[in-house]
Amino acid sequence: MVNKHYPKQFKADAVALYRSRPGATIASIADDLGVNRETVRSWVRADDQRRGDGPAASARPQAAAGSVEDENAELRRRVRELEEERDILRKAARYFAGETRW
Repeated sequence: MVNKHYPKQFKADAVALYRSRPGATIASIADDLGVNRETVRSWVRADDQRRGDGPAASARPQAAAGSVEDENAELRRRVRELEEERDILRKAARYFAGETRW
């Protein structure tokens, strides 16, 4: 089996994608990106160590929807997350398109 070397930015984007999707699993992210599950898991662990976080610290607290301002802030945050996910997937598609040898 050949070891693949992924760019640092790709690794960081994969970890960011995992963290930005509350219901996502490492397996689903790895499958979406076409990367081995254990590889993505090791990237997430390395990022946890770099940050000084544990697995529980990566869980996001849910915002209270008590007022319109709170709801707007939550919706703006969600839009930022979705835009980040879209950008990560575009970069991944460009990366893998460059890897193919037709």
